[in-house]
Amino acid sequence: MVERAELGYNGVNPLDRRHTLAISHDLRAIFAGLLATSIWGGMYVVSKVALDVIPPFGLLTLRLVLGAGVLLGVALLQRQPAPAWGQVWRLLGVGLLGYGVSLGFQFVGTKLSTAANGALVTSATPAFVLLFGAWLLREPITRGKALALALASVGVVVVIDPRGVRFDGALFWGNLALVAAALTWALYSVLVRLVTRQVDVLWTSLLAFLGGLLLTVPAAAWEGFALGWGAVTWPVVAGVFYLGVVSTALAMYLWNYAFARLEAGVAAMTFFAQPVVGVGLGAWLLHEPLGGGFFLGGMLILVGVWLATREA
Repeated sequence: MVERAELGYNGVNPLDRRHTLAISHDLRAIFAGLLATSIWGGMYVVSKVALDVIPPFGLLTLRLVLGAGVLLGVALLQRQPAPAWGQVWRLLGVGLLGYGVSLGFQFVGTKLSTAANGALVTSATPAFVLLFGAWLLREPITRGKALALALASVGVVVVIDPRGVRFDGALFWGNLALVAAALTWALYSVLVRLVTRQVDVLWTSLLAFLGGLLLTVPAAAWEGFALGWGAVTWPVVAGVFYLGVVSTALAMYLWNYAFARLEAGVAAMTFFAQPVVGVGLGAWLLHEPLGGGFFLGGMLILVGVWLATREA
């Protein structure tokens, strides 16, 4: 009789049902993070076409405007209540850090350094997330998280082939900007987990885009006067819409969703999908050589993400 009383009306323990739902939500969040970083990994070809015509901050501004427009439309359709004014300013500040400062550092770093350096340095982002998560969110750094991070980090190094990385003096400022980009993106991601405890992910993402525009609009205006734009063709327009709707509105929302639902150190592990997808698409679309290191590194990353999933 005691055992039966502990079960629900259908004979299922409510605690078991709750545990199953929690696992389902965690797996959904991990999938969201992996999908977001996979989308970013596939941005290279489209971004290259657009950046041949539109300067970096101009393109970033267009992406944020389109992304904000899409999410505003969704918020209005769902009749999501807007956050209080006190929270709005906080969210704008978080967005200024993530989409203004961090992506700005990334553009500068990519311009002054090399693509290989960028891939290697920014792969340190999950490690920075783990540290910021322990500091700001009091999330413990467990052995499982540390092992998962170590395996995935080694996997990234194997995938991108560090022989192409250069750290000579001529690239110092570019490499420094890339380190700053990794640090600030990690801090942004942890702050997203903090603010989404009180604000819906949709409004968090939307207002963060608007916060980023506070920096990118003046930078884009200066850039436009100094550099000008090339001839905007229909393929460029299509590329900009893809970057704004898919790579910004969808991917950034999914990234924020992952951090809202998972511990920061676990969500950050999904970042490692980006270089794998980027290298894989480079081999498929651009016929770049693909060595055995790609598959070995990919396996190490998969094992690392699997270990992180167990932590979740």
